[in-house]
Amino acid sequence: MGDEGVGEQVRRYRRARRMSQRALGAQAGVTSGFLSQLETGRTNASVATLRRLADALGVSLGDLVAPGPVPAGRVVRADRRRRFSASDGMVKWFLTEPPHGHVEMYAVTIEPGGSTGARQYRHGDSEEVILVTRGAVRVELEGEAYDLGTGDTVVFPSSTPHRVANTAGDVAELVWVNSPPTPE
Repeated sequence: MGDEGVGEQVRRYRRARRMSQRALGAQAGVTSGFLSQLETGRTNASVATLRRLADALGVSLGDLVAPGPVPAGRVVRADRRRRFSASDGMVKWFLTEPPHGHVEMYAVTIEPGGSTGARQYRHGDSEEVILVTRGAVRVELEGEAYDLGTGDTVVFPSSTPHRVANTAGDVAELVWVNSPPTPE
């Protein structure tokens, strides 16, 4: 693929994520003017710059150099989901794959006594939604605590210090959504 094609792919992925050139540039360490020139084929990017752009867009370097449109939909097969295991008895399966638009979604299991960690944490400036699909959890939000059972939901800003713990005797299963996605 020629250099103009790489710029076109950057534009396609940026638009799919509904990012401005300024926002992408800030995340990748380049100017919006550079991005404009790259996207229109008037300049080239180094491999290092393309890697930073790919990271900021949540795609691989190969995705930027592969020709063709960004797919309209992305299927994540149950047997191919990425998995993240935390040391505190919690496992996350990624239900969405990059590039994310306005939502990031996980299937989560928390073993009895497991949690998101010993302390509350906060990240980004998004909205989070947790749906308990099985079991029970305690959600701590700053100075408040909510006990949730199967079918219950809680919504809160990700900037609020929070912690989720399984205080019951059985495995808890959750659907966890961040909108828009936030960096981990």
